[in-house]
Amino acid sequence: MISDTTRIASGQLSQLLGSRLCHDLVSPLGAIGNGVELLEMSPEFPGIDASPELKLIAESVSAARARIQIFRVAFGQAQGEQRMSHAALAQLLDGFSAEGRMRIDLDAKGDFPRAEMRMVMLAMMCLESALPWGGKVTLLHGQSGWRLVAEADRTRQDVALWAWLGGDNRRSPLPSEVHFPLLAEALAEADRAATWEVDGNGAEIAF
Repeated sequence: MISDTTRIASGQLSQLLGSRLCHDLVSPLGAIGNGVELLEMSPEFPGIDASPELKLIAESVSAARARIQIFRVAFGQAQGEQRMSHAALAQLLDGFSAEGRMRIDLDAKGDFPRAEMRMVMLAMMCLESALPWGGKVTLLHGQSGWRLVAEADRTRQDVALWAWLGGDNRRSPLPSEVHFPLLAEALAEADRAATWEVDGNGAEIAF
């Protein structure tokens, strides 16, 4: 029987699980990437580096590795006073634009607490859910905190899902929408409140 003194909070347990999954997936993806590079350099397969099949594999591996880095920050454990540099944040954001549907602009300076970056990644996923057909997202950071603004020709509006960030009539999220309640949980843990809106031409989250 697990005693109360050794029980792990459900939020902490999900972060440990996220960290474990990301850690275990990085190694095989890295091995595939290395294998693609060796094939490209091998004299036994002349011209293979120009083949569309190998290019597709290389692009898919690169996109998957970038996505896992996003997941590691969004779903993994942030320990102590860990911080993230501006360059590392910019590289993470590139993962959202890897498929070419989203354009990201970052207007922020300095480095940032890892726990805060978790909220930013989860907020980016929320905006991504509203922009399945692509668009532009601008991230602004100032004394009042973060403001993420998305613009698009059309959006997917689901107020009952967005209500997780503050509002009534919330609906149960699908697995692909788990970032909404996770962001709500992270904001509550940090004693922060979010403002949000979503309409036919964009969406916005500020905290």
